[in-house]
Amino acid sequence: MEDVIAGRNSVGEALKSGRPLNKLLIAKGERQGSLRELAGIAKDKGILIQEVEPQRLAQLAPGQRHQGVVAMASPVEYAEVEDILAAAEAKGEAPLLVVLDELEDPHNLGAVLRSVDAAGAHGVIIPKRRSCPLSTTVAKTSAGAVEYVPVARVSNLAQTLDKLKKAGIWVAGCDMDGTENYFEASLKGPLALVIGGEGRGLGRLVKEHCDFLVRIPMQGHVNSLNASVACSLVLYEAVRQRLQSV
Repeated sequence: MEDVIAGRNSVGEALKSGRPLNKLLIAKGERQGSLRELAGIAKDKGILIQEVEPQRLAQLAPGQRHQGVVAMASPVEYAEVEDILAAAEAKGEAPLLVVLDELEDPHNLGAVLRSVDAAGAHGVIIPKRRSCPLSTTVAKTSAGAVEYVPVARVSNLAQTLDKLKKAGIWVAGCDMDGTENYFEASLKGPLALVIGGEGRGLGRLVKEHCDFLVRIPMQGHVNSLNASVACSLVLYEAVRQRLQSV
């Protein structure tokens, strides 16, 4: 099944990243400005361009702001954990990964991918079951980051965490039961940051496989943050500590 990429920014990122696209669909009478530029890039790459009625674009990308352009592509391929670690090694950088424990909201996953790309982390690991897959909604929310951030799907998250630890990577879980605030913990070495799913947080087994737990202090009336917001806070603290140690 083809993947639908909707919106000028998302389509532009797909074109720039070199992702194979089967065709570009542009609303009739809309070949101006950025759409004209996108069509030019697609033509140079030998990608089929079709002009269609705007209603056709709305049918292909229901509920999305297609902005007059839709690209049809094969679904994003998942990476292997080993490939993510190898990419970090090739850059001469200590691995910095995000592991998501049963995150089910595609908007949250897209936001996490955007933060991971912005922070320069090396990849994301998700479980195959009870987890949001890569989808059009994820791609749209990620603002194009899905084209650059490798995502690995694994059958057993706990076993994967054990493999990461054997590879010399510290596993830090973000949880309300954390023993220290995230900005007081040491996060500057090889690190896998584990974020729990909406509502339930980290599962018991996953929590037991973490080396340590950190918490985000809550001073208001609610006792938790959105998963993608929590991920961004702790991820950028790890980045800050790495920059200080250089």
